[in-house]
Amino acid sequence: MQTYTRAAAVGAALAAAAAAGLVRSAYERNHFVTEEVEIVSKKLREPVTLVFLADLHDKEFGPDNEALLAAIRQMRPDAVLIGGDMMVAKEGKARLEVTKRLLQGLAGLCPIFYGNGNHEQRLGRRVQEYGDLYQQLCRMLKQYGVCHLKDCSAVFRDDIRISGLDIERRFYKDFVPDQMEPEYIRNRLGDADQERFQILLAHSPLFHHAYAQWGADLALAGHFHGGTIRLPFLGGVMTPQYQFFLSCCAGTFEKNQRYMVVSRGLGTHSVNIRFCNKPQLLVIRLMPEGGKIRGQTLSYRQTGNRDF
Repeated sequence: MQTYTRAAAVGAALAAAAAAGLVRSAYERNHFVTEEVEIVSKKLREPVTLVFLADLHDKEFGPDNEALLAAIRQMRPDAVLIGGDMMVAKEGKARLEVTKRLLQGLAGLCPIFYGNGNHEQRLGRRVQEYGDLYQQLCRMLKQYGVCHLKDCSAVFRDDIRISGLDIERRFYKDFVPDQMEPEYIRNRLGDADQERFQILLAHSPLFHHAYAQWGADLALAGHFHGGTIRLPFLGGVMTPQYQFFLSCCAGTFEKNQRYMVVSRGLGTHSVNIRFCNKPQLLVIRLMPEGGKIRGQTLSYRQTGNRDF
């Protein structure tokens, strides 16, 4: 009898903990934070504020994403960079309405640069399943004045070059994807810009070594959704490619003065869970060398966040 009572108590406690976790997850999925990263480079002539969006996956924060748009406007960005996976393309189904409303809200605010994620690439690759949705997306980006960086580059403010890399399916394989070398990037984008501050929109964070060796001063990635669940000291638990406890699930990383910033993303799709892992709107402050931020000369600093 005592054994049964103990087992029942343990079961009830586990059920209560699971229910509390689901409630917390639902709260987190609907409340994003705005976090800032500051990076200094001698290639920059003046301060620049960038907003980086990744992995929205059709998520809306308030009607027509007004809460997200209000937070972006509050940052007064010089440019918005989109790192891909704004929609969900799964099992032959996808919709572009949320992406369209977001672009409508951003139109006219500042220049917008859009790099593809694996979901955009899926739309373009599987025409038999998704029809002309990728062409619709391309027309939509053009309609709202968005610079679509599909394996190409654009110069911004004379001292910044932004490149968008389409990453082949073999690099998105589950468990053990192919390794990427800088020659792969060079074959698709040509050489990195040595004079300007080179930004690379590359959806997967697995290949910082290749991005850095190619010459990206700053690579911007997402894809891993922060690891879905984040644990103290261990970080993100699982990636969409079924890798566990990878350090690159989120955060800022440096190799020989070349940086990679990985967004925790804004939405979810197949695994609709976030725990200790609120959606993230990233603000990146770029400063010329010798510029001072809060009285300090910095090469990198992560600042506080705002909760929405």
